[in-house]
Amino acid sequence: MTATPTRARSRAAVQWDLWTMTARLVVDDGAALAEATRLLNAHLAAIEDAASRFRTDSEVCRLAASPVERHEVSRLLGDMLAAALDAAEVSGGRVDPTVGTVLSALARPAPAVRASMRRRATWRDVQVQETVVRMPPGTLLDLGATGKAFAVDRAAQMLARELGCGVLVSLGGDLRTAGEPRAPWTVLVRDGKDEPATVVDLAADAAVATSSSLHRTTGPDLAPHVIDPLSGHSVGKLWRTVTVAAETCVEANTWSTAALVAGADAPDLLASTGLPARLVAADGSVHYLGEWPR
Repeated sequence: MTATPTRARSRAAVQWDLWTMTARLVVDDGAALAEATRLLNAHLAAIEDAASRFRTDSEVCRLAASPVERHEVSRLLGDMLAAALDAAEVSGGRVDPTVGTVLSALARPAPAVRASMRRRATWRDVQVQETVVRMPPGTLLDLGATGKAFAVDRAAQMLARELGCGVLVSLGGDLRTAGEPRAPWTVLVRDGKDEPATVVDLAADAAVATSSSLHRTTGPDLAPHVIDPLSGHSVGKLWRTVTVAAETCVEANTWSTAALVAGADAPDLLASTGLPARLVAADGSVHYLGEWPR
């Protein structure tokens, strides 16, 4: 998704490549852009230190390599994992932070830590209370979905508070606004230049998340990187993309990811949430649910 600057003269933006995606930051006060960029980069570095499954020194990789069940973790990772477990519960397990072990087996090249266990853990096997985590040894957490959304939510709120202006933060398909903008945020929702597009206006404290079966792939057959936690296999390509709007990016991402996993049941699942949603089917047709702007 792309945030298109409006007529507000002071609005300024910057974007860069990060984690195989595009990071984008827009601020209402152009004079605050440099400081906003510095703060955002520091925040994202902390997120990577906590949750990257591709770095041996990250917290999640150290946990996977540990032979014990009880771990002391940073407050940041504890908060991220709590958000992931909430997403697992409300989605009926369709979004599960323990699928990192499955992804590690599918990925080529393999991530920094290769985890193994007799029975694959599920989200029900993981407990977190502030900075204490209990889970089966060898569990490799994957916080790529809710973790990215969590990073966007926390960054937007932090920047708006610190800088006193409207901000928009986007990581790949996850986008969040915060603060009081001088004008609505105009957002282009499109997962690639040849994909169906729509433009929506977002006010303060709004979020949009898109989950896709198109671009990021895993394994020799280039299957979608989103895993069905129940089957342990990549989701099918019934839906090219699913976009959900919500108050927080974590909520939006939870349901956009769950919809990809749900396959043919995605419309009914999303309708039950009451959230605005936009689904692009394999044939390119676009389907709207809730009060998504036409």
